[in-house]
Amino acid sequence: MDAAPSYFAMPDGRRIAYRQLAGAGPVLVFLPGYMSDMAGSKASAIFDWAGKEGRACLLMDYSGCGESEGDFAEGTLSRWRDEVVALIEARCDGPVILIGSSMGGWLMLLVAERLGTRIAGLVGIAAAPDFTEWGIEDAAKTRLMAGETVFEDNPYGPEPTPTHPGFFADARKSLRLSGDIALDCPVRLLHGQRDHDVPFEVGLRLAKALRSDDIQVTLVKDGDHRLSRPQDIALLLRTLASFPEQ
Repeated sequence: MDAAPSYFAMPDGRRIAYRQLAGAGPVLVFLPGYMSDMAGSKASAIFDWAGKEGRACLLMDYSGCGESEGDFAEGTLSRWRDEVVALIEARCDGPVILIGSSMGGWLMLLVAERLGTRIAGLVGIAAAPDFTEWGIEDAAKTRLMAGETVFEDNPYGPEPTPTHPGFFADARKSLRLSGDIALDCPVRLLHGQRDHDVPFEVGLRLAKALRSDDIQVTLVKDGDHRLSRPQDIALLLRTLASFPEQ
């Protein structure tokens, strides 16, 4: 992953950074979490594994993140969903498997709804659908609805984590856990039981909300939110290998 990324231009001109491997399908598409990017350990491990196994793979950075252009403050689930869908439609042939980490696990649902029968499977890693509802205190929601940006302590870096009012307003139009999620593809959900950011019960709620009957939830008792230890990465790669090649 040392090579410079390629760039895909959206209709408004903003350029989305991506890295791609040709190979057997379905194409493995990794969707990072909030304020994360394709340089993370899980994305890198998937890309390296795909290269060794001759599998097609696509990594990307949402606008305002990583090596993509744009302002993070303008990022929303809808905006990033449209970027993912546009990039897949332009760069990938045939079926795809979406792999969503944390917020990426929410985004993968929105992308899958758009791509329909092209989805060969979903893999959620500490998937966090609807986190703007269960993960934000009421006082902070009030501030966000008033147009204020809310900053919270960031356990993964020195800078506080911002939630911008535009992201919050858009997210409230993309809630999925309260109803039936009309997706019928195979789904594999991996979740640490020591995840202090996204309770593992959220993964169980997601499994219940999804219409598919082909769902497996794997709970890692000593796993944290990142699930990036060697044994966690090994579990993720075994999970990807369980999906049949095209």
